Amino acid sequence: MSEQLDFVHGAECIPSPHWDERPEKCDISLLVIHNISLPPGEFGGKGIEQLFCGTLDPSEHPFYQQIAGLKVSAHCVIRRDGKVEQYVPFSARAWHAGVSSFQGQGRCNDFSVGIELEGTDTQPYTEHQYASLVKVCQELIEAYPKISLGRIVGHNDIAPGRKTDPGPFFDWCRLRQQLKF
Repeated sequence: MSEQLDFVHGAECIPSPHWDERPEKCDISLLVIHNISLPPGEFGGKGIEQLFCGTLDPSEHPFYQQIAGLKVSAHCVIRRDGKVEQYVPFSARAWHAGVSSFQGQGRCNDFSVGIELEGTDTQPYTEHQYASLVKVCQELIEAYPKISLGRIVGHNDIAPGRKTDPGPFFDWCRLRQQLKF
């Protein structure tokens, strides 16, 4: 196996308390792409960071009252300007997938990396986000060779009927054409 990668080069590290150890002898073999915006449909604020760090103030926005107390995280968030924030080292299990299954294997958090794009199901992603996503994916593919083109999926693929992200505006063809295997 290639050298283990814990952090994306150039990412801002913002440690989340919402993670735990991966099961022993569990190879990272899946990359899950999500979207997130907090408050919903708004970009650039501190809501995502606060949610992933357990510091979300329910009084800041009515929607926050619905999600107060959630313990969730992703390995990385890619902001609209392409900035990469990393909340959990790749060797650890982030809490991004929830109830999930891929090719008959449940508990996707055990063997996956979660990448959140700041966005919604109803808006296109930015050029900067695609450029950063390709960079992050390439680093992960090199470090974790079990991640193949067919093992880069959306949250909707591992939690169908429950999740819809990254949504219809995510350009899968563009991502796949830019990746080098």
